Amino acid sequence: MEFFIYNTMAKKKEIFKPIENGKVSLYTCGPTVYDFSHIGNFRTFIFEDLLKRWLLHLGYDVKHVMNITDVDDKTIKKSMRLKLDLEKITEKYISEFMSDISWLDLHPADYFPKATDHIPDMISMIDKLIKNKMAYVGEDKSVYFDISSFKDYGKLANIKLTNDQKTNLKGLQDEYNSNSPQDFALWKARKMNDGNVFWDSPWGQGRPGWHIECSAMSTKILGKHFDIHCGGVDNIFPHHENELAQSVGSNGKNFVNYWVHSEHLMVDGEKMSKSKMNFFTLKDLKEKGFTSQSIRYQLLSGHYRTKISFSLNKKHESDKIINRITDFYLFLKKMGANEMFGNELPEAYEEFKECLNNDLDTPGAIAIFLGWMKKTKKNLA
Repeated sequence: MEFFIYNTMAKKKEIFKPIENGKVSLYTCGPTVYDFSHIGNFRTFIFEDLLKRWLLHLGYDVKHVMNITDVDDKTIKKSMRLKLDLEKITEKYISEFMSDISWLDLHPADYFPKATDHIPDMISMIDKLIKNKMAYVGEDKSVYFDISSFKDYGKLANIKLTNDQKTNLKGLQDEYNSNSPQDFALWKARKMNDGNVFWDSPWGQGRPGWHIECSAMSTKILGKHFDIHCGGVDNIFPHHENELAQSVGSNGKNFVNYWVHSEHLMVDGEKMSKSKMNFFTLKDLKEKGFTSQSIRYQLLSGHYRTKISFSLNKKHESDKIINRITDFYLFLKKMGANEMFGNELPEAYEEFKECLNNDLDTPGAIAIFLGWMKKTKKNLA
């Protein structure tokens, strides 16, 4: 039975075929550690955990890298506002994040590289891009990627550049929308509002742009060409589009075979985000009596490529289903059902497997499991 996954680059489901037989190289964009992660972030992390678990279940040896963004516009802004060293801010939230993924029972990545530990790798990659005539030093002493130098720029996000966009625009900000593609900063020259956050480089003191960080860390650990790159849909542009351009531009070969993205988590019809102040942290939900299982269930009950709404009112429903599953497990244990089933897998398992092999169809898989659970309990009672 083949495993199909939706590839954002191809805009369709494709059969998964790893570069190396039996092995999978997986990179997932991790947290920016300037604050607590909210459950909108964790929708993506839980989906990625499901993908990893399913690949492991299929027998693959998975090498998983999740980066930690510990230097960027947001982390520096928080550091300056609180008048604390950047590392003091980021280490606090790294610790909180690790506690959160442990509480949610997510498989930890094999590697959690921090951006600040890979500055030399970023400088080396930027230097290659300049030598390949795909980047240039601006009048402000920052280094920019020339998007017109990469003929496939915009392919991942499905945008087409106008001639003006190819020649006239450049910007220092890490995030912007697809209506304003621009030459983006690979290296940001030191500014007063960066405080003491800077490194020496061939172009002067400064710090890396957000996008170069993931390219440098992923290729350093997984190699120049790897299997799967995951993130939320908001990462497609500009972050992943820019990652793709600079990685291919510096290494001269294919970068990623499968780009896989999860949709937004919604609250009252809007995307959950810190900027809208409509988010819940795990701490918030713990205080309201949520368990890790009920959160996981609610976030996996919808397909990862569809928007789902999170509601505090759904807690009772989630708890009820989790309790039914727990009671069923205890019932099977009491009945000695492990021996009763032996090595024969129930027919429902094949249907369950078929769902997850079809682009991780969790709603279908859950429905099959709950139906089998009800039928089995009735037959064994």
